[in-house]
Order: sequence, then structure tokens, then C-alpha cells
Amino acid sequence: MSSYVSNAPRQELGGRRAETVERLFSAGAEELDEVGHEALTIRSVAGRAGVSPATAYTYFASKNHLFAELFWRSLVEDADHEPQGADAVARVQSVTRRMAERLAASPALAAAVTPALLSSDADVARLRLRIGGEFLDRFARALGEQPDPAVLEALVLAFSGALLQAGMGVLTYTDMGERLDAVVAAILEGHA
Repeated sequence: MSSYVSNAPRQELGGRRAETVERLFSAGAEELDEVGHEALTIRSVAGRAGVSPATAYTYFASKNHLFAELFWRSLVEDADHEPQGADAVARVQSVTRRMAERLAASPALAAAVTPALLSSDADVARLRLRIGGEFLDRFARALGEQPDPAVLEALVLAFSGALLQAGMGVLTYTDMGERLDAVVAAILEGHA
């Protein structure tokens, strides 16, 4: 099932559609915080938003799609954050820490995002590409001009792997940011 949210940028949704999407996002975030990702249903989000379940399914193919969209929105809201640091290692570390801190600050979304991104939902698959592209862009910006493509790929793989580890409960999102400091330094050794 296709959705208006994944197939069209939010700015193309005008009038009532944009208002409905915003109500669904707000309701989804509130419901996620209150009941968690396992108990949340699109039907319960629709009820909280004051729309029919059929309307909610017009915008979200599944709850995993909703969670991936909420995560994407969280990334986009913070897209203008500039990497901090005197050198490439410090700037990349500031990026990984910032993303980990934002996840740690939203524990319900953090718990929902890993299983959501691993789902086979076609709308989630499209969002995975956009999310991965956002990770890549942030690391490229932190590295500066003409970053080595292999280094960029290593950073995205390391961050994605850490995200999976945190999602599985092997480490916390706060630990993720701290542990990635050493990983980033190792990847960039000789490349910064």
C-alpha cells in the first residue's frame, strides 16, 4: 500500500491533507509515548487524531511505517545542526553523539525504530533509503570537502550497526554515542 506521506514531500500536502497528517503525527507520537510500540495500533492513533482508521491508513501503511516516518521527522527537525569540533574526528563524533542523544531523549521512538526499519513494508524500505542518505549527508558534512567514499560507507555502517545494537538492548543509546567515539577515531585514523 502506498501512502501520501512517503510518496510526496510534506510540503506538497496542502490544506486539509496537511492538517490531517500533522494530527496523525502528533497522535502517533503521543500514543507511542503512552502505550509503547507493541501496543500501538493505527486504529488507536486514528482515534486519538479524530479521523477514521481508513483515513489513517491512507497515510500510513502500517505502524512500522508510522514509526519510520516519526524517526525521519526527528532527523529532519535536526538536519541543520552543524558538526562541532576542530578536526574531522571531533566533528564526526559530534554527529554520532548528537543522533544518539536525540534517540536517548525519545525512548519510545528509539524502541520502535529498530524493528520498524527492519520490517519488509515497502513504504519503510523507501524511508530506509532516505534515512541512510541523511546519515551519509551528515557524515560527509562533518568530514568536509571530498570525503573518501569508503570512509563514508564505514561510518554509515558503524552507526547503523550501533543503532541495531542499541535497538536490541545490547547497549543504551547514551552508551552508543560514547562507544562510537572510539569507532569513529579508528575509522578516521590516517584519513582525517
